[in-house]
Amino acid sequence: METRISGDSLPVVICKLNKGEQVITEKGGMSWMSNGFNMETSTNGGLLKGLGRALSGESIFMNTYTATEDGAEIAFASSFPGRILEFNLAQGQSIIAQKSAFLCSEKGVSLSMHFQKKFGAGMFGGEGFIMQKIDGPGKVFLEIDGDVVEKTLAPGEVLKVDNGYVAAMDATVQMNIETVKGMKNILLGGEGLFLTTLTGPGKVYLQTMPVSNLVGMVAARIPARG
Repeated sequence: METRISGDSLPVVICKLNKGEQVITEKGGMSWMSNGFNMETSTNGGLLKGLGRALSGESIFMNTYTATEDGAEIAFASSFPGRILEFNLAQGQSIIAQKSAFLCSEKGVSLSMHFQKKFGAGMFGGEGFIMQKIDGPGKVFLEIDGDVVEKTLAPGEVLKVDNGYVAAMDATVQMNIETVKGMKNILLGGEGLFLTTLTGPGKVYLQTMPVSNLVGMVAARIPARG
C-alpha cells in the first residue's frame, strides 16, 4: 500500500492499493475513493472487541475496503484542524493514543482499548481512564489536534504536561499525575489541580490545540439565554 498525506491544517491521507490489499477505518471514516473497492462492515474481531473500541472513542463496527484492481485510491480526511501522523508498526510494537485518534490502518493492525493502570492518572490526568492501544504489524494513521511536537524521553526522564495535550506515546512510557504545589498556584495559576507526568523511555507526541480546549473556549463565548 502506498500512502501520502496532503493538506496543511485540514489534512487527508490518500492510500493507493493493489488488488487484494485492504485498509480499515471506523464507520463513516472514508472521504472518497475510486471505483475499484469492495466494502465490508463488521465488528472486526467480535462484539466484545467492538464494544471495547466504542469505549475508547471509536465505533463498534469497522469498515474494511478491499481493492479489486491495481492502483485503486481511497482517502480519509481529518475531522478536526490538525495533523495526521503515520506510524509503521512492527510485529509486537504498540502505541498508546488518545480517544478517537485512530483514522485508518492496514488490515494487520489491531485496535483495542487501553486502561490506565493507575486509577489517579485516568481519573485526573486529563487524558482519560481509557485510551486506545494500537498493535502492529502495519501502517496506522492517527488524527492529532492542532500541530504536534515530538519528544524522546530517556529512561527515567520525566515530562510534565497540562491536561489534554498528550496525543500519543510509545507503550513503554509510563503515565501518572502529580498535584500542583501551592494553594495560590492552584487557585490563581490557571493550570488546575493536577498535571500529567510522563516517564521514559519512549517517544511522546504532544498536540498544541486539544479539541476539548477549543470547545471550552467557544462555549464560554456563547451568549446565555435570558
